[in-house]
Amino acid sequence: MAEIIAALRLDLLLKLGLAVLLGGVIGLEREISGKPAGLRTNILICVGAALLTDVSIRIVAGPGGGDPSRLAAQIITGIGFIGAGTIMQASGTITGLTSAATIWVVCAIGITVGAGFFLEAVGAGLVVALVLSGLGTVEHRLRRARRVLSCTVRARPGFPKEELDALLNAHGINILGERIFDHQEDRVFELKLSGPARQYDVITEKLLTHDAILSIHID
Repeated sequence: MAEIIAALRLDLLLKLGLAVLLGGVIGLEREISGKPAGLRTNILICVGAALLTDVSIRIVAGPGGGDPSRLAAQIITGIGFIGAGTIMQASGTITGLTSAATIWVVCAIGITVGAGFFLEAVGAGLVVALVLSGLGTVEHRLRRARRVLSCTVRARPGFPKEELDALLNAHGINILGERIFDHQEDRVFELKLSGPARQYDVITEKLLTHDAILSIHID
């Protein structure tokens, strides 16, 4: 039986099957959430990492020997290019960080499977799936919670305060306090704002697309 398993590489088949399962569980959650790195992407990353790790271990076991961690290190480095491709930046707003982190951790799970640490891989896969699905609700509630922040808006000279008020109020953000400084080259609004946490990113992007707004800083 041992010879049959070795000849048919049933152990590798088990590793790849587990990689498909774990990568699929995480990828399914990403697919349901409508993220760019979905079901197939996460499965392929996990399977690829498992396969390359298994190959690196077999290379070490061969006549030439070697260090299996070298190939694993290259896998992690290579996956960074895919993760970076999911991160997008537009008008000061960054998106895709969770997708990039998911790709990285799925690769780590694949390496763990390929190395034969099945229990650790299953545990990590379940934890990641729980974090992505369960904590998403918590994160959503935190983003809906109201926060009071300071904001500095630099606009073209003469930009009407009423128009800025209307833009902020349209996104559920109220002005608690304000100071206006007029200069020859610009008009600066120093504001104290209150509103849902998630709306600050939205209003930042909205204001930066306005022709009369030169810059905005929220802290």
